[in-house]
Amino acid sequence: MLLLRRALILFVLATISSVAHGSSGSNNPAPFQPKSATADSKLPAAAATVASPPVQAAPAPTNVDMPEATVGLPEPIKLLIGAGGIYAAFLYYGSLQEDVFRYAAEDGSTFKEAWLLQVLEALANVVIGFAGMIITGPTKGIPLTFFGISGASQVTAKACTSLALANGLSFPVATLAKSGKMAPVMAGSLLLGGASYTLREYLQVAAIIGGTAIVSMGKKKGGSSSSSTMGVVYIIASLLLDGVTAGFQKRLKTETAKVGVKPKPYDFMFWTNLFMCLTAAVIAVGLGEVQTGMAFCTNNPEILSKIIKFAVCSAVGQSFIFYTIANFDPLVLSTVTTTRKIFSVLLSIFLKGHSLNPTGWSGIALACGGILSELQLKSSGSSKKKKGEHKQ
Repeated sequence: MLLLRRALILFVLATISSVAHGSSGSNNPAPFQPKSATADSKLPAAAATVASPPVQAAPAPTNVDMPEATVGLPEPIKLLIGAGGIYAAFLYYGSLQEDVFRYAAEDGSTFKEAWLLQVLEALANVVIGFAGMIITGPTKGIPLTFFGISGASQVTAKACTSLALANGLSFPVATLAKSGKMAPVMAGSLLLGGASYTLREYLQVAAIIGGTAIVSMGKKKGGSSSSSTMGVVYIIASLLLDGVTAGFQKRLKTETAKVGVKPKPYDFMFWTNLFMCLTAAVIAVGLGEVQTGMAFCTNNPEILSKIIKFAVCSAVGQSFIFYTIANFDPLVLSTVTTTRKIFSVLLSIFLKGHSLNPTGWSGIALACGGILSELQLKSSGSSKKKKGEHKQ
């Protein structure tokens, strides 16, 4: 098992090095391609989510007019700043997220207020986004309706991920499951769009899903089976909402193009997170989470500090994402955010006391293989596209 762990880590590092080396030679980065949200990241779904990123990443920017690449610094230094910032912010982000939902008070009670957590996270991103928007200048004429819809679906997906953790789903399993968000996208495209996929793409998704299932079976679980079942339900709901969010973001891109508007990075960060914050606030108040959550934090100051750090890491990580996509090919960002998820899983296993048997480790290897295969496919596709442009 030790050899397997070392081989996996070395493979991830080699992937980052090879992709970064192939992409950093250009000073004019290709336009950023929109991704489903995730702090996590593919953003931080990640994000502006995004990304989405850990389990969830900060919300992922989409259809934004990226700033000019930073000049003066050598490419390796720029990569170190961007990738290092993303890794530092979101690895700590994931660790804090897990700590929040594993924390138990003296009376045995735990933090369940996922919507209140989303309010605080989105609020931190709103503050940073507003400051950046003022500095770079706000864009006028933005169609806010679709920003609102996208923000609402995105924060709901993130809340479902948090609820999965709050209901007993382990962090490694949840993170690997969120890496399989291509599954609902593929299903929707096949059923509604008549799209077609290669055998390799089907196998990649199957490897991620299958590996996640094997990890869940290979982990020595604690807690009730009903909690684990609800955790699975919530993570599936989060994946489905990721697909919905991606659809709304495509519609947002169409609408902004119609009115001739190109939102800047911090425009997108501010408006998306503002609607995320408002949506989460309304739901948190309606569910009574504001009162119960603040009472829990007052009685347990230790968890309050973790929540504040969690929210700050989301906003700081998002800023490093903007820096990276302003200076490098989008593939570099994809490489960093994808491998960050793998490292988040490994760190959680090593540092948080998760116990895996050989079956569980085989699931980790299978799921990570599917993730890295997807990344390699993107890399080869990007290389072919560049070669075609050079021939022209």
